[in-house]
Amino acid sequence: MKKVKLYDTTLRDGAQQEGISFTVSDKLKIAQKLDELGIDYIEGGWPGANPKDTEFFARARGLKLKNSVLVAFGSTRRVDVTVEEDTGLKSLVNSGASAVNIVGRHPRIGGLPQSGGPDGLLRCRALL
Repeated sequence: MKKVKLYDTTLRDGAQQEGISFTVSDKLKIAQKLDELGIDYIEGGWPGANPKDTEFFARARGLKLKNSVLVAFGSTRRVDVTVEEDTGLKSLVNSGASAVNIVGRHPRIGGLPQSGGPDGLLRCRALL
């Protein structure tokens, strides 16, 4: 039987709820508890997008996760820069995360609307 793998977004999507403002210490404690619960993937936030998420990934290198893979969230390169020059992609690579969840936006792929929805949202995961 195949195992269902759990991907938790509490530290990024959950932090966007009105009235929620996790500190970096909060995020580290939550990540540790999610690991203790056996969550397979923990999305820690978007390194480089704000100082709190960048600090979280720097400090998360000291976490001793036993069950979970820490994931950095980000997007494809900006249109006006090369991959090598894109600060967002550099932040993902330098985050120390073992995996990334990259969101790309494009209105059409192969001439057909994307199945992800009318906003052209495409998600993929890549192990570093």
